Amino acid sequence: MGVTRLKRKDRRNKTFSRLEVQFLKNATNLEYGSRSHESAKSQIAKNNDVLAAVASK
Repeated sequence: MGVTRLKRKDRRNKTFSRLEVQFLKNATNLEYGSRSHESAKSQIAKNNDVLAAVASK
């Protein structure tokens, strides 16, 4: 059986659905509880500390 090419619309839908699934996985990865707390050494926590310091001035 030969390989058939997807039409442009189907290729686009395939790509978008794959990206959407990946986005949803990343977006819903956080859970409430002790395991999901941000580490104090993480770059996000450091950035938030700097922003808070600048905002308080």
